[in-house]
Amino acid sequence: MPAKRNQKQRRRQIRAQNELIRWCKRKGSPCQHGDSRAVKTMRRSTPYPCLPEDIWHHIHSQMPMRDAARAACLSRTFLQSWRSHPNLILNKDTIGLNASACGGNFSRKVDHIMRNHSGIGVKIFRLEYLGVVGFDASRYLDSWLQVVVKPGIEELTLVLCKTKREYNFPCSLLSDGIQNSIRYLRLDWCALRPTAELGPLQSLTSLRLRSVSIRGEELQCLLSNSPALEQLRISSCTEIVCLKIPCSLQKLSNLTVIGCDSLKVLENKAPNLSSFFVSGCSNLRILENKTPNLSSFFCRGVGAKLSLGETLKMKKLGMGRANAVHYARAELPSIMPNLETLNIRSGPEAVNTPVLPTKFLYLKHLSISLIAVSTLSPSYDYFSLVQQRSMEHESVFAKSSGLRQIPENRHDSLKTVKISGFCSAKSLVELTCYILKNVVSLESLTLDTIHGDCRCYLKTSPFCNHIEEDILMEAPRALSAIRRYIEKIVPTTVKLTVLEPCSRCHAKGLQRISC
Repeated sequence: MPAKRNQKQRRRQIRAQNELIRWCKRKGSPCQHGDSRAVKTMRRSTPYPCLPEDIWHHIHSQMPMRDAARAACLSRTFLQSWRSHPNLILNKDTIGLNASACGGNFSRKVDHIMRNHSGIGVKIFRLEYLGVVGFDASRYLDSWLQVVVKPGIEELTLVLCKTKREYNFPCSLLSDGIQNSIRYLRLDWCALRPTAELGPLQSLTSLRLRSVSIRGEELQCLLSNSPALEQLRISSCTEIVCLKIPCSLQKLSNLTVIGCDSLKVLENKAPNLSSFFVSGCSNLRILENKTPNLSSFFCRGVGAKLSLGETLKMKKLGMGRANAVHYARAELPSIMPNLETLNIRSGPEAVNTPVLPTKFLYLKHLSISLIAVSTLSPSYDYFSLVQQRSMEHESVFAKSSGLRQIPENRHDSLKTVKISGFCSAKSLVELTCYILKNVVSLESLTLDTIHGDCRCYLKTSPFCNHIEEDILMEAPRALSAIRRYIEKIVPTTVKLTVLEPCSRCHAKGLQRISC
């Protein structure tokens, strides 16, 4: 009996080692990079290599979690390695749950894994609850975190969801010996209450908070203890009223604030910020930036009074607000002369865009979306990419004089232009012709007769996305305008792309016109 048991165990060990060998030889495996002792030995050995245990443990640690778990089921040697696996990525896919799995099954499986893990050597811990119904993290998380959050951990991710009992993340874990190792922290749907006693997180470079209950002064306390922070992303944190980014964050380069509805004041003093993104903070009234090196800024869906400080180095700008086109043309060329990318999303435009002698000398990419329902004057002269619900402007096919000859003015840097919601409005056709004749560096022009969010991407589907009747009726006229006025003047160096509705939607538009 002992001999048979040993033979069985030996066969299981050979199967596990062969599985590891197959994985290591797979294209894209980390073992393919370099010429390690393990790979050299594998290439020489048949049917399996005899390697030191630490080599097998290293290879095992490089495998995806599900592959590593399968190998651990086949051998006691790898089971021991599994108990100190450095990367624990726990979601319904990695632990083998189907789409309809309930929270009880998820928590039992994760709890089994955590109870059998030694907690030694964990570098990455990700718990991603997305898509699991009925999981209450508060019953288990404290014990799980006690196992893995130890000195040496580099990444901690908790993606939870909204529950009746909000999980209160234990801040004591952040000051319990991990200050010098933790590099990445992401928390979703929990409460975080750091205090002045929180120790410095010397290695933290990336912080992401989503739907986290944390006040502005508590977040500032956390930031003041994170001197190495490079990236900060805050979204849907509704308790923050005032957010001040301290000047001590010398390495902060990327700041993103999204959907913080209670935020009224946002002040940045980080001296080396290069990318600044603010969106969906409707109550934001004061946005002040004191960074001289800011090169990329995007602001949308805010009622802010902007103070961007020195903007001469700004190269990428995005904004969404009423009269944004008018503001961009009238103000930006003088205060941001080095812009290379400009992305504007505007609500109603009260006045036509002014024609001024100043221009963007270095602009390469321009995207202007003008959201026009009924507030855009039918006499508005297009200087934008258009998203409109109906064709209210004078059509190029109407009985009137020909196209206007706008004075020529060379543009030497602009390379790509896209017009979304292209229609047969006369001034829009005139603008497109002007672009083709005067933008000498143009490489690509895209004319989309509807807008991307309405497009039927799945051509094999029997159903179409809902597109309003006015848009469907205008699309054939837009295509006719392109063929008659635009295609014939496209230079050979310019790639023209025309996007139209799918064949079924196009047929509907023609049918409604004929009716």
